[in-house]
Amino acid sequence: MSKYEPLWKYLQNDGRDTFKLTFEEIKGILGFDTDHSFLTCKKEAGRFGYQAGKISMKEKRVTFNKVK
Repeated sequence: MSKYEPLWKYLQNDGRDTFKLTFEEIKGILGFDTDHSFLTCKKEAGRFGYQAGKISMKEKRVTFNKVK
């Protein structure tokens, strides 16, 4: 199990087409700060029906999109 799996399950259970989550919201879901490993692990979201889109370091936010 990936350390990011709770985030992927959160997205899947909510089911919205698009999410814009701040780094703080993601921390609240996971219980820890995201780090550079997120860049490698973000492709795991596909198994849960989502893909990580834009990652804004300036806005400290990640956009997730439902795969159709």
